[in-house]
Amino acid sequence: MTNQVSDPPGLRLASLSKWMQENITGFDSSNQVEATLLAGGRSNVSYKLTDASGSSWVLRRPPLGHIMPSAHDMGREFRVLSGLNKVSFPTPATRGYCEDESVIGAKFMMMDFVDGRVIESAQTASILSEQQAGEISQELVDTLARLHAVDPVAAGLDQLGKPTGYLQRQVKRWGEQWQITKTRELPEIETLHAWLEAAIAKVPESLPSSIVHGDYRIDNVILASSKSEIVAVLDWEMSTLGDPISDLAISLVYWSQATDTLRKKIPVAEDVTSGPGFWSRQQVLDRYVSQTGLDISHLDECVALACFKLAVIMESIHHRNLSGQQLGAAAGEKSTMGEATVALTQLGLAVTRRGAIEALNS
Repeated sequence: MTNQVSDPPGLRLASLSKWMQENITGFDSSNQVEATLLAGGRSNVSYKLTDASGSSWVLRRPPLGHIMPSAHDMGREFRVLSGLNKVSFPTPATRGYCEDESVIGAKFMMMDFVDGRVIESAQTASILSEQQAGEISQELVDTLARLHAVDPVAAGLDQLGKPTGYLQRQVKRWGEQWQITKTRELPEIETLHAWLEAAIAKVPESLPSSIVHGDYRIDNVILASSKSEIVAVLDWEMSTLGDPISDLAISLVYWSQATDTLRKKIPVAEDVTSGPGFWSRQQVLDRYVSQTGLDISHLDECVALACFKLAVIMESIHHRNLSGQQLGAAAGEKSTMGEATVALTQLGLAVTRRGAIEALNS
C-alpha cells in the first residue's frame, strides 16, 4: 500500500509534482517532491522543494487568508527576477511560473535555491566580527545603490511601473489598503496619513526613477558562505519603477541601533544591525549618497511614508494572525504584530516632528 503524504498548508504535493515534471528542467519525478517551509517569511510563503535526486528549488506563493488588493503578485515577482537575471544583478535564477490555481490553490513561481548565510537575528549577527559587520553594512548599501543604477530597459523592466507621481500614488494606495486591512480604529495612523497627503503633494512628481525593491533589508539578502558578499536579494513582490529614495527610506526604518526605543517594538530584523561594527543610520545615508549622488531633500517625507506603509503591512499580518491563517516567522505573534502597527505609526509621526534620522535614532 502506498503511504499517503499529507500536504503542507498552501501546497498540493501530488499535482505540484506533476506540474514540475512537465515544467522544471532536471526534475526527478521518480518520487513525490518534498517540501519544507522556509522560516522568515511574513508575507508571501516560501517552500524549499527537493526531488528524489536531492536537487532543490524554492516555490513562492501568496499568503493564506487575508490578502490586500494588488499585493502578492507572483507573476510580477517572476517578471522582475527574470529581468534582473538578465543584467546579472544578484538574484535567484527563475525556473517557472504557474497561473493555474488548481495546481496548489494559488498562482506561484519557482526559482533556484541559493545556498548561503541569512543574517536574520541578533543572535546570528553576534557571531560576526566587527570587521565583518562593517563589510556587510557597506555591501548592503552598495548593492542597493547598484540596483538603483540598473537600466530598466536592459532588464526588460521599463514597463514595470509609472515613475511620475510615484510617491503621490503610494500615499493614496497605502491609505486605501489601511481601510481594507485595519482590525481596529487608530486615530494616530489617520493623522500620519493626513500629514503625508499634504507633505507629499508638495514633492515634485517628476523625480529621478529606478527599479525599486520595496522591502530592502538585511534579512532579505543571502550572503556568501565565507565572504561578506551578497549573492542573492530576495522578496521582490513590491518591486516597481519609482523613487529610489523610497527604498533608502525603508532600509533606514528597518536598520537598528543599540539605543533605539520605538524600533525595538517592530518584530522584523530586531537588533540585527545593533551590534559592534555595524554602521549607524547616518553612515548608511552618507554612503548611499556618495555612491548615487542622488538628492535626498525629501528624505523625511519618504521615511514617514515608509513607516506608514510598514504599519499597514504589519496590520495585514496581524489580520491573518487573528484568523489563524498566517504562516512563517510571524505565525502566532498576534499581540506583537498588532503592537508593531502602533509603533511604526508613532515612529512616522516622530519623523514629521523631528526629521528622519533624529526620529529613527530615538
